[in-house]
Amino acid sequence: MGKIFIDGTKAANTFDGEKRTRTFTVKKTAKLGTEKNPAVVRVQTEEKLKEVTIIFKENNWKYTIGLEPDQPEDITDLERLLSPLKPTTVGKKVGRNEPCPCGSGNKYKKCCGK
Repeated sequence: MGKIFIDGTKAANTFDGEKRTRTFTVKKTAKLGTEKNPAVVRVQTEEKLKEVTIIFKENNWKYTIGLEPDQPEDITDLERLLSPLKPTTVGKKVGRNEPCPCGSGNKYKKCCGK
């Protein structure tokens, strides 16, 4: 059957007699700010370098800082660590036979669910 690509990961089908086994090779990325995946930051001034270093040390994050006055400043990894994405929750879905949320008194399927 060959190789299958699913979301950038490679899966190989192997046939062992009558058994068919599938092995996935999945690359997991380490959490940002750890030994395996340190935050990479580029600053332009010594003052900003000291400020950013203090923030990383207070939170015990692993980091790599480059002082490059001629390059644009890049602190996106630090911003991601300071304000991580929060999981979103989806509201309850209205059932077909429940009253319509618009307040008409009709069932949802007869009113707004057309």
